[in-house]
Amino acid sequence: MKKNIKKDRVSSQYIKIVEWSDEDNCFIGRIPGLIDGGIHGDEEEKVYKELCQVAKEVIKLYNESGQPLPKPTANKKYSGKLHLRLSPELHERLSIKAISKGESLNKLINKALTSIVLD
Repeated sequence: MKKNIKKDRVSSQYIKIVEWSDEDNCFIGRIPGLIDGGIHGDEEEKVYKELCQVAKEVIKLYNESGQPLPKPTANKKYSGKLHLRLSPELHERLSIKAISKGESLNKLINKALTSIVLD
């Protein structure tokens, strides 16, 4: 029984995402960082359960092969700082846009990224 608890604990260190896909007309489940591709299905709960099972199986394969597991993706702490590399031209255009709006460059980019995430 302890082995299953340990596998579940390791599996829970990876974010599992289940989303509806209009393009595929089904739910798609993914585990970024652990598996490529995804699980498809008509029922969200079934896709999630299958995704959890696949995570356990992939972790078992990593352990059996002696390969280190990828870095966990769940429960990650974020500092709120993001360093970007931009072309000088884009940096200039963003700065000019921020100045014209009377905002800081940070505030302009923060608003733009927020609108993308909330869209």
